[in-house]
Amino acid sequence: MNQALLDKIESEQYRKDTVDFAVGDSVRVHTKVVEGEKERVQIFSGVVIGRRGHGLNATFTVRRISYGEGVERVFPLHSPRIDKVEVERRGMVRRAKLTYLRKRIGKAAVAVKERSQASARG
Repeated sequence: MNQALLDKIESEQYRKDTVDFAVGDSVRVHTKVVEGEKERVQIFSGVVIGRRGHGLNATFTVRRISYGEGVERVFPLHSPRIDKVEVERRGMVRRAKLTYLRKRIGKAAVAVKERSQASARG
């Protein structure tokens, strides 16, 4: 297929309200859940431990500790099921993927140094 045609089709499906967040940030992801005929919003909050892909295929992974057990979810960035993404706290990390958090227990598993406003990204 023609790449220009694919780009045009994809451009209609991009998210209009993009949120600027990075790996290490604590986020709250509001997802739409359908149960029967009812639709409700469910919140999944945690630390972004990775981002991958580009364009419509971009995804991000959020990890949290729930009842002492580590839970990770992978969200497509441009999914219509995602209502919104709120950044609770900006984190300062030196890695692109924070897979080392999987080995940690307790508070250390979510301990990411908070980024000060002076060093914040534009």
